[in-house]
Amino acid sequence: MTKQFSFKAIRSVLTGGLLSMAMIAAVAVGPVSAAHADEYPSKPIKLIVPFAAGGGNDGIARSLGQLLSTSLKQPVVIENRPGAGGKLGVEIGLRAEPDGYTLTLISNSYSVNPSLYKLPFDPVQDMTPIGMIAKAPFFLSVNPSVPANNVQELIALAKQKPGDLTYASSGTGGISHLAMELFLKTAGISMTHVPYKGSAPALTDTVSGQVNVMLTTAGSTLPYREDKRLNVLAVTLPERVSSATDIPTIKEEGVPYEVTVWYGIIGPKGIPQAIQKKLNDAINVAVTQGEMAERLRTTGEESAPGSPEAFREQIVKEIGLWSDVVRDAGITVN
Repeated sequence: MTKQFSFKAIRSVLTGGLLSMAMIAAVAVGPVSAAHADEYPSKPIKLIVPFAAGGGNDGIARSLGQLLSTSLKQPVVIENRPGAGGKLGVEIGLRAEPDGYTLTLISNSYSVNPSLYKLPFDPVQDMTPIGMIAKAPFFLSVNPSVPANNVQELIALAKQKPGDLTYASSGTGGISHLAMELFLKTAGISMTHVPYKGSAPALTDTVSGQVNVMLTTAGSTLPYREDKRLNVLAVTLPERVSSATDIPTIKEEGVPYEVTVWYGIIGPKGIPQAIQKKLNDAINVAVTQGEMAERLRTTGEESAPGSPEAFREQIVKEIGLWSDVVRDAGITVN
């Protein structure tokens, strides 16, 4: 009896001690995590841009980084990691520690790539949405030699000669390619795709008349429109843009179609909610400040402040949308 009692007593003491230690540790975790969030950031933040320096993504990242450096009182270091259509930089960013010190800038291609490539990560489950930065339109533009002055005339022309009209894109599987395929599907017409290695040569050939049609960006479109080297028929956003209020939306022209070009920030899965909120608040303030908002307007873009939840919903919605477009158009990439 004595030995049995002693064993039970010892086990009770040990068990009780372990439970007490676990309870102490559990109580301590909360304040420590909260303290870390309050102290964040305490060192430089890395913002990965999964595209080469000098492009539109890079410009937005650097403008945002300057403002965040001021508001968060820590340097925001831009790291360009181009390659594999943006997949390489995104993968590096999502494999980082979820401490808020490594973030990644993404655009529509993030929602497109799951339909085109086998990714080593889940684009929804393996990330923490931080917030959207900006949105921009495409303009449905045609060379002036094309006898169409509005969307319905272009549709009628395409129906008369299916496949005769050509359209340029920045490359197979790019957002301008998929957005145009979505328009063709919605309008019930066909054109011949002419892919280029980048938007600049695609635009050059559209302006020169080598190609008939292109979804162009605001910064490149409006100057050519002013000197009548491009005929801009409509804008892809659900509302008219402030930089060209006389250009109707495609919806206004009777086609239930809209596409928004967007840019946003994500981090790896597991970033604490308090840090996520601090970053989201800082981004929302930065993109609506005079300096950033004006910079966006000059390039035909608009500030797009919002919640992490709304940003996640946008990503999920577009993954489904572009998956359908890729499947229906039979798009493949090497």
